[in-house]
Amino acid sequence: MTHYVVRVGRIIEAPIEVVWDMIADARGFSSWGFMSHSSLEREGTPTPDGVGAVRNLGTGSFISREEVVVFDPPSHLGYVLLAGLPISNYRADVRLEPLGDRRCRIAWVGTFESKGITGAIMQRFLTMVLGDFVRRLAKVAPTRT
Repeated sequence: MTHYVVRVGRIIEAPIEVVWDMIADARGFSSWGFMSHSSLEREGTPTPDGVGAVRNLGTGSFISREEVVVFDPPSHLGYVLLAGLPISNYRADVRLEPLGDRRCRIAWVGTFESKGITGAIMQRFLTMVLGDFVRRLAKVAPTRT
């Protein structure tokens, strides 16, 4: 198996708390992301979206299942993929860094393993999907302040 890394990032013109609220709220993803479905299958701790939460996100017949493994508001959300993509050991960490009161930097890094051409295809696909999430956050978060 080959190890792959996907990295996307951007500066967002919104307070870190606003961006955190958007990425941490699985049920709200469909209000700003491209997904038509976003729900919690299982609640976590210390909040419903916290550690142990299982999130179902997707569109059409494609649904991914993710489990939250790090929940450190407002700076770090980590999750692992349970099902939904033809890859192994996917883990993503979303880190937010404040840049003053009304700006923050987001860094979304995912790692996974795969065999053959599937890994390279999935790396491009995930770069596109995570990049779209970050672009949409940058567009919508400033309107929620």
